[in-house]
Amino acid sequence: MPTQTTEVTISKREHRLNDEIRVREVRLIDETGKQLGIYPTREALRMAEERSLDLVEVAPAANPPVCRLLDYSKFLYEKARRERDARKAQKQTEVKEIRLKPKIAEHDVQVKVRQARKFLAEGDKVRLRVRFRGREITHQEIARELLDRIVVQITDIATVESMPEMEGTTMLMVLAPIAKPTAIPSSAEVESAQN
Repeated sequence: MPTQTTEVTISKREHRLNDEIRVREVRLIDETGKQLGIYPTREALRMAEERSLDLVEVAPAANPPVCRLLDYSKFLYEKARRERDARKAQKQTEVKEIRLKPKIAEHDVQVKVRQARKFLAEGDKVRLRVRFRGREITHQEIARELLDRIVVQITDIATVESMPEMEGTTMLMVLAPIAKPTAIPSSAEVESAQN
């Protein structure tokens, strides 16, 4: 039974290490990142044992394969930490929905505009949904005018991602936040940074 668990762990691993490396010679990189050159695999394994490290095949497609001397468990931990930090750094854009009716008071429109501005400022997309009830659906132009009025009020922070379109008894429109331009350093800033 224990041999099956070992086989599963070996097959799930993305890198071959130590005795799993079955080539004659490897290009060796030490723990500091310095290239040591091409060594026979047995010699590289001996060096890894002397330093109490693992011989890890990092580029099996290269000729000869590239191997590094490192502590494999520490390597996996740091790799997982980098991936976790990268996921935290990414902001997941959400689509927030604002529901409207074709016959809506002007003050209520202003409240919905403020709500949309808040969502867009946070980096989220906004879906405006105008729901028709009963005979209201015969006057779709009222909903289009309403959506156009809202768009005019938030063009400074949003762009129209999808134009108003009917979907059943509702009219939908999606707004996306305008990407903030990255600051381009002036020539004076570049010169001061170089000095």
